[in-house]
Amino acid sequence: MPNERTTHEAIAAVWRIEQARIVAGVARMVRDIGLAEELAQDALVAALEHWPGEGVPANPGAWLMTTAKHRALDRLRRDKNLATKLEQIGLDLEAREALVVPDFVDALDAARQDDIGDDLLRLVFTACHPLLSPDARVALTLKLLGGLTTAEIARACLVPEPTIAQRIVRAKRTLAEARVPFEVPRGEDLAPRLTSVLEVVYLIFNEGYTATAGDDWMRPALCDEALRLARILSELAPEEAEVHGLAALLELQASRTAARTDEQGRPVLLADQNRARWDHLLIRRGLAALSRAEQLSATQGQPLGPYTLQAAIAACHARAPKAEATDWAGIAALYDALAQATPSPVVELNRAVAVAMAFGPAAGLAIVDTLVGEPALKNYQWLPAVRGDLLSKLGRADEARDEFLRAAALAKNEREKALLEARAAAAGVH
Repeated sequence: MPNERTTHEAIAAVWRIEQARIVAGVARMVRDIGLAEELAQDALVAALEHWPGEGVPANPGAWLMTTAKHRALDRLRRDKNLATKLEQIGLDLEAREALVVPDFVDALDAARQDDIGDDLLRLVFTACHPLLSPDARVALTLKLLGGLTTAEIARACLVPEPTIAQRIVRAKRTLAEARVPFEVPRGEDLAPRLTSVLEVVYLIFNEGYTATAGDDWMRPALCDEALRLARILSELAPEEAEVHGLAALLELQASRTAARTDEQGRPVLLADQNRARWDHLLIRRGLAALSRAEQLSATQGQPLGPYTLQAAIAACHARAPKAEATDWAGIAALYDALAQATPSPVVELNRAVAVAMAFGPAAGLAIVDTLVGEPALKNYQWLPAVRGDLLSKLGRADEARDEFLRAAALAKNEREKALLEARAAAAGVH
């Protein structure tokens, strides 16, 4: 009999990866995101009931998807008003299940990579409907697509957890009551929803790039999903500069993935990374997308948008053969432009880092000190972490140690916490 604990861990891992596809696939059938999530959860419960005794199936993603769709069909059969719809759904299900092969995720993605009607993309656009507030769109899509917990979303958005929970519940209710169609918008309906979709994809990538909680520094599956969606979006809206800007940013950031952790899974900061391990194919893709975004902005007479500016910053790192060759003055100038385009405490904190690297730690610390009382950064561990780093460079070891310990206490990710505690210990060595 399989080890129950090992099986439960496997279920949790599979669910983390497959949840979004399952919810999206079921939502296409039932046209109700809230109901689709419930039915997907039913499939998860079924896995928890069957897999400990029977073992994890060879194709767990397909098992969960099929189970969830069977639950959906059962639900539709119970609704007498959906008889016609049920017949259509049955034909659709038969065709789609023919695509299920042992390597479910890769094969299905490959078969549908160029399909603009991708269920996941439909899910994102439905969750980003104009009926919802921008904050609700972000929270709901992160929950459905990224599989993030309410706590993780709250941390990513820098707002209290109960606020996020209320946004998600109200958003589902609003979409259900309005009978919002499960589709990718076209024409003039596309632009109003594109901004929120880009923001959601960006936040999902960030959660994968540096996980807010858990034992792992990264969640590569989220990065991969965000990157895949960004590439699809660039085909869906080829004349939108910021779509290419976001794609460029994610390609360039993702290029560092292999170098961001050591063999034990511990974080490796940018300055210490082995740049030979960076993915140069992704760098080339990112630089090409950045060039496209910059050309479109110039042609349309528009200033560079926030994603394109961030991609330009990432490109400065990508072009530097070693850390010492980084154009920090150029990065600081780009952060100045970014701070004007989208002013925020986090952008200002990042600008402080660039200024410190370009013009010295004292210049950076002067900016950081203006952010110490910022309410939005009250529980943001990177504020004291950055301050600790600058204090350490200025020789103020005791203050630096206190800041690193404060940052470690705020960190929810175990790898991150260990890194900050190590920095605190090192700062205390005179």
